[in-house]
Amino acid sequence: MDRPHLTIHPSAIIDDGALIGEGTRIWHWVHVCGGARIGRNCTLGQNVFVANRVIIGDRCKIQNNVSLYDGVTLEDDVFCGPSMVFTNVLNPRAFVERKNEYRPTLVKKGATLGANCTIVCGVTLGEYAFIAAGAVVTRDVPAHALMMGAPARQAGWMSEYGERLPLPLAGRGEYRCPHTGTLYRLDGDRITKEEP
Repeated sequence: MDRPHLTIHPSAIIDDGALIGEGTRIWHWVHVCGGARIGRNCTLGQNVFVANRVIIGDRCKIQNNVSLYDGVTLEDDVFCGPSMVFTNVLNPRAFVERKNEYRPTLVKKGATLGANCTIVCGVTLGEYAFIAAGAVVTRDVPAHALMMGAPARQAGWMSEYGERLPLPLAGRGEYRCPHTGTLYRLDGDRITKEEP
């Protein structure tokens, strides 16, 4: 199905009521539920599922085999790698109804969620955070933090461009991104980008 402002593959199912922004591309076997809100210029790869209470910002890229369940919010420019996983209940049982116990997950602007990582519900991932492939995130993640392992632990800092910054995890220091020249300053356990 093509609309003037969208590209939707014929195998995709878009339920009535779903709001999808201009320029968004939806590929094979995607299912978008009626309450979902998807921004402009997004890409939803093959076999993506988007539940009713999901908000996706502008320019997000959701790769193949990702399910966004109720309570997930992606701000603008978020990358979800292939087969990464969101949850929305901490202690699921097939025989216990827990729909009133869903915990929200917020992924802030520019974050990257690597292939096959898992984001356990109820956390916030900061702006431009970088979750390595296969990591399991069980707690909030600071802006620009590089998280690796299971459970995920902070292993460094990342620039907005996606380059690892050679700064300590805490203390003081500064570093320029080699690709953009942007200056980042570390103060304690918080990193900030210096605006020109």
